[in-house]
Amino acid sequence: MKTYRAHYKSPHGANPVNGTFEFESEHNAGSKKNATDARIRMLEEFGNEAVSWVIDSIELVSKSDEASDIFQPQLDFREPKKTRRRRTVERGKI
Repeated sequence: MKTYRAHYKSPHGANPVNGTFEFESEHNAGSKKNATDARIRMLEEFGNEAVSWVIDSIELVSKSDEASDIFQPQLDFREPKKTRRRRTVERGKI
């Protein structure tokens, strides 16, 4: 099963709510069955409060996104590679 991240928001009112949650689904991203799985997971997680909420988008969570919180990005302290400039004028021609 693949892990997906869904973005939701509530209708404009006194207390607007928006956020994300993760769920697992066997179906392809963008399919109706995948959206149904997201809706069911949202209702399980938030209950009756989430009945009027709308799911804006669903995206696949890649393995690098899951592990991105664990490590620090690498910094490259090497000297920049020197590139040779190309001459714009051909030598020897008038």
